[in-house]
Amino acid sequence: MSVGVGLGGTSSEHDPGATGRQVPPFDAELRTVLAAMGEAARRPLTPQDLAARQEQDAAARPRPTVRELADGGRFEVAEVCAPGPRGGGEVRLVSARPAGIAGPLPLLYYLHGGGMIMGNAWSVLPRLLREWALPLRLAVLSVEYRLAPRAQYPDPVEDCYAGLVWASDQAAGQGFDADRIILGGKSAGAGLTAALALLTRDRGGPAPIGQLLLSPMLDDRNDTFSGHQMAGVDTWDRTSNATAWQALLGDRYGAADLPPYAAPARATELSGLPPAYVEVGSAETFRDEAVAYAQAIWRSGGEAELHVWAGACHGFDTLAPRAALSQDALDARTRWLRRILGR
Repeated sequence: MSVGVGLGGTSSEHDPGATGRQVPPFDAELRTVLAAMGEAARRPLTPQDLAARQEQDAAARPRPTVRELADGGRFEVAEVCAPGPRGGGEVRLVSARPAGIAGPLPLLYYLHGGGMIMGNAWSVLPRLLREWALPLRLAVLSVEYRLAPRAQYPDPVEDCYAGLVWASDQAAGQGFDADRIILGGKSAGAGLTAALALLTRDRGGPAPIGQLLLSPMLDDRNDTFSGHQMAGVDTWDRTSNATAWQALLGDRYGAADLPPYAAPARATELSGLPPAYVEVGSAETFRDEAVAYAQAIWRSGGEAELHVWAGACHGFDTLAPRAALSQDALDARTRWLRRILGR
């Protein structure tokens, strides 16, 4: 477990635009990047501007074509459709693998981030292919699940489950090794990954060999110490988080009986899950819920590797991919993937 949490100093000393409460300092390289971004980096998402922010994201977020993803023949890429959940239509997925490798490959079944309200299956692939598919000889399947508020729970996680069942059933024809499927995602996608691991366990569905949870969005209750501590400071704070959970859950937001497939932090039984890699930043809204989830897995007799990156905010490796902290995080993730695949 890599843990280095600094709680010295006030937010005004370490973090531009902060509120004066005690918060963990940002990593120096990240602080420089955030300062250059200005207040836009911390502008919270509210219900009033949700539609406008979704339009902005759809226009600005990359959506590379199949030809662009193929990168001159380095990768074999295809857009495929799987039968969706009942009443949900088809689920679109983007399948990619290094070109020229014979035989079935282990599969990274990946769920993109975006707070359940933004993002797409295409934008995450260039990095996944460069950082993991090539060096680890992995196939990648990225899922275009439905977004809130147009689609609400359980639609997104059911889309992800339908795609996983299809990937397992069609593994031979698609060149996947059905016995070596790893679930993975970042932020909202990591929350969906945790929910999917619970769902496929409880339904007796495909049995993944690992779950990669990067800054997972797990708890709709939005009331952790870190959530309050990082309000107005982190790049994704509790105002944005509440907006996203309300969009996903609608009238069920805050319900006492919300199932763990909607918010995995609600789970009371975490035994029988695949080994987990849980990563979060010390200066991040999701810090405490991610740490609590890893602890709950341990208490249930399960396996989890926890990394709390000192000075990291939400999305730190996307904001500053060349920072030393981001490179260390990538190395740790890759080592875990290699160990899981080598079992």
